[in-house]
Amino acid sequence: MAANERLRDAITRAGLDLEGLAGEIEVDPKTVERWITKNRVPHAKSRAKAAAVLGETQSYLWPDAFDEKQRSEISESELVKIYHQRAQVEHDTWTRLLDQAEEHLDVLALAGLFFPEQQRDLAKTLCAKSEAGTKVRILLGDPEGESVARRGAEEGSGAAMAAKVNNVMSFYESHADCFEIRFHDTTLYNSIYRFDDDMLVNSHLYGVHAAHAPVFWYRRLPGGALFEAYADSFDSIWSGAVNAWDRLGAAG
Repeated sequence: MAANERLRDAITRAGLDLEGLAGEIEVDPKTVERWITKNRVPHAKSRAKAAAVLGETQSYLWPDAFDEKQRSEISESELVKIYHQRAQVEHDTWTRLLDQAEEHLDVLALAGLFFPEQQRDLAKTLCAKSEAGTKVRILLGDPEGESVARRGAEEGSGAAMAAKVNNVMSFYESHADCFEIRFHDTTLYNSIYRFDDDMLVNSHLYGVHAAHAPVFWYRRLPGGALFEAYADSFDSIWSGAVNAWDRLGAAG
């Protein structure tokens, strides 16, 4: 049986060893060793404690801990609310989720101009969060890329979509060194706004402005599949994206 390399890596990234994790969750170090070398799945209580200490989900560390029926039932509970239009999401909801985020703050959009427009001093807020240890990642469409041009044509806005991206970048320019912004050239089926374990997913509909498309609010739950699916999608796009400021500098 293959070793649990995810668990081994998570322990190392947390700055711990077998004894350290065992002490944190009050189990024998030999037990933790078996979780890794023999890929044993811990009891639910120990899984929950270990995942909390390591800052990972149970489903990531132990993919086999939940069967398909359990994952399906849990995933149904991940959906907090559905808005039939993004414009229906209360301003206070965006602000509260932004203020509460401490570990992860991710944005994936083509432009997402509404976000810096509605959040006063957004760049300053993101900078402060980044300096406090929050992982801030902003993914925007490459204004010179095919995906932005295609979306502009579909919405009937033409080159205005690329202009929106450049407008958004102007909001962040004063804090360019505080957090990373990357450009992608991916066909997006959703925009993603992640605030720790809460995520607002704005669907994209052909020919419909994102403000008038549905938003699904998900909350991450141990064993759930929906939140993780969108988070994995973000990570995949992030890994293939390029530094936005480098791209703009080269273009200039």
